[in-house]
Amino acid sequence: MGNRPQVIRIGDLSDARLDVYTRLTERELRSVLEPERGIFIAESAKVIERAVEAGLAPVSFLLGERWLDQLTPLLERVVAERAGEDVPVFVAPMELMERLTGFTVTRGALAAFRRPPMPEAGAFLKRLVERAGDRPVRVCVLEGIVDHTNVGAIFRSAAALNVDGVLVSPTCCDPLYRRAVRVSMGTVFQVPWCRIGSDARHWPADGLATLRDEGFTSIAMALSDDSVSLDDPSLHRIGRMAIFMGTEGSGLAASTIEGADVCVRIPMANGVDSLNVAAASAVAFWQLCPHADNGYHYRPGMFA
Repeated sequence: MGNRPQVIRIGDLSDARLDVYTRLTERELRSVLEPERGIFIAESAKVIERAVEAGLAPVSFLLGERWLDQLTPLLERVVAERAGEDVPVFVAPMELMERLTGFTVTRGALAAFRRPPMPEAGAFLKRLVERAGDRPVRVCVLEGIVDHTNVGAIFRSAAALNVDGVLVSPTCCDPLYRRAVRVSMGTVFQVPWCRIGSDARHWPADGLATLRDEGFTSIAMALSDDSVSLDDPSLHRIGRMAIFMGTEGSGLAASTIEGADVCVRIPMANGVDSLNVAAASAVAFWQLCPHADNGYHYRPGMFA
């Protein structure tokens, strides 16, 4: 058989082998199958390709018939790299795929991947610092963001604008939620990330302490009487910087702002006092991150 994928034709969505795509909720994919079998779903050929490039382990694929030929080279690569593993490729008529979740959403290609193990925040930061060497290190901390679209958009900006890593607070939504992955265009697999704390009761005190222990200066993006402008030259002299972005509407918690080292505002005109968190993050990343490639392009094992 060589590197030929195991193709299985499907004519009925009630097939139990499709449960991860058709019947299990996001919570069940995360919790019922965790820790050793936690799964997330990737949609579209581009997102699936980026997950494979990042070294994540596929469980199965579900493709519309017309996508099989296009994705065969990628599937053959998976077979070669996952020798001895059972990674079935379910192929269904396009009308069946459209009934499943909508052709305009999936573009006819889905894949289930195993969730990677998440490192502890302190070890994660140490690794980023080691990789950076002598250059500045920039991470983003997402506090309590509950909109998956915003999380996905922030990851896409982080990848494009050279953020070294992302840390998400205990109450922030899951970056591997299907919509977040899709909006990010798979950059959630490109930018290293982890949780910073597992219990909301310990946030932000423990998280701020972890960042401080690793030599990071905490930058709270918020309006306050003592905030400095984003274009303040002194900000570029900070070697290790953690940029805090708050939840939609209310922004960062008062305790987070109080505990941060510096409060920073984006200068704006025409009486506008704030931006959507995804837009604000892109502006902050452009101003505060080095305009040079940080080298994190689909690095295999980046989550290990």
